[in-house]
Order: sequence, then structure tokens, then C-alpha cells
Amino acid sequence: MPHLTSTTTGTAGTLLGTGLGIPGLAHPLVAPAEWGELTRPGTPLHWVVLDVADGPGTRPDPHCLEATGRLRNAGVRVLGRLDAEHAAGVVGDAERYAHWYQVDGFLLDHCPVDRADLPAVRRTVSALRARCEDAHIVLGHGTHPHPGYAETADQLVTFNGAWGDYRWSQAAEWTADYPPERFCHFVHGVPRPHLEEALRIARWHGAATIWFTDRVAGGGRRGTDRGDRGVDRGADPWATMPGFWDEIVSRIGTGVSE
Repeated sequence: MPHLTSTTTGTAGTLLGTGLGIPGLAHPLVAPAEWGELTRPGTPLHWVVLDVADGPGTRPDPHCLEATGRLRNAGVRVLGRLDAEHAAGVVGDAERYAHWYQVDGFLLDHCPVDRADLPAVRRTVSALRARCEDAHIVLGHGTHPHPGYAETADQLVTFNGAWGDYRWSQAAEWTADYPPERFCHFVHGVPRPHLEEALRIARWHGAATIWFTDRVAGGGRRGTDRGDRGVDRGADPWATMPGFWDEIVSRIGTGVSE
């Protein structure tokens, strides 16, 4: 299994601490400023997911080519988003991502969690690695899967959901057998005053790759007036930067206190 390495902007090395995994910003044409922020020196990035059009699209997109080129030049790992619910097209989509955008690996979204599905996921991961040398594979379960999946990929997304659920969540006991760099948490609707608490929960649960945002599913931000100008009303909470982007970059970049 490939060794997991950090891709803090401009620097590559062994992954030792908490960093950001960006699960899917809006298209670079729609969100150019957000994509530009990702190459800011010192941003503690582990990887960024590229989702052109629910996959790689039907032809190379010039805006995505430019955005991913800047990330690669900055030393940032780029992953192509694949949908496990459309298994028949996963390998073809992976080939397009690799050929057009020279991605470093893949996020297999909506990944199954049951033991019965494990052999099929293993075959899919093997096919992905065969088409992208040294591919970094993240399985997007969104919850704790059967522990056998931990031996299948580089990282598992073991939480993907709302802050109200996250703050009372518990890590599965078997995760203690693996280092934090094997797990990712995506949490939306985190109020700014609770950011430190959210970071502490991630450390307690042993997840080194995180993405926390105050955006909520359906649009808007927690703790803000929905009538405020500038509030994102899109349905996808991951599409734009959190309102506390500068704060989370500062907290993680300088080390998160216990």
C-alpha cells in the first residue's frame, strides 16, 4: 500500500498532523477565488477533490485544467471524484481523470459499507490503481464501514454529515488499531464558536484529514441571518469556502491544541 504523504502547499513529506481534505468545491469557473485560495503558501492541505460534472465530464475542461495545474505546481495532491453507485462507469471515468487532469488518485464517493460488498470494492480499487500509478485512494463511506475496508484503501471517510450529529458521534473501536492519517471527517453546519470543539473531536476520534464548514445543506451558514448578502444559497455545503476559512487555516497550520 502506498505510503501516505502530506501535501501542505509547496511542501511534501510524511503526514504527521491534521490537515484539510477539500471534498468538492464548485467548478473553477463559478468559484475562481476559492480555487485560488488553495494555493496560498502555508495552507495545510492533504488533498483537493476535482468534480468537473458529476465526474470528469465528456471532454477536458480548460478551467479545470488551469486550476489543477496550479495545484500540482504548488505540490498539492488532486483526486478525481468517482461515484461508487455507478460502478459500471467508474473505471472509464478514472481513465479520463488520469489522462486529462493527471490526478494523483480518487475519492470513491457513496462507497458501500457492508462486508458483502467488500470484494467488489477491492476489485474496483485494484482497477483504479492499475490505471493511475501510485494512486491515493479515499473511500467515501460517510460512516464507519466494516473494518476490512481499512486494508483496501489509503483513507476512509468515516463521517460525512451535520454538526449536530458529529458532536455526539463515537468512533468505532476498531479504528484505534490504525493511525489518524487513515481517516477523514467532513462536517457541515459547524458554528464558528464551535470550531475549536469540532477540531478537538476530530483528534479524539483519530481523524487527521478534515473539512469543517459553517455552510449547511440547503444553503446559508450556521449562526448567520439567512437574509445577509453574500450567504451561499446553494444546496451543496461543500461548494464554497467556510466563513471561518482564515481561522481554520491558522489553527491547523500552527498546530491544534488539545
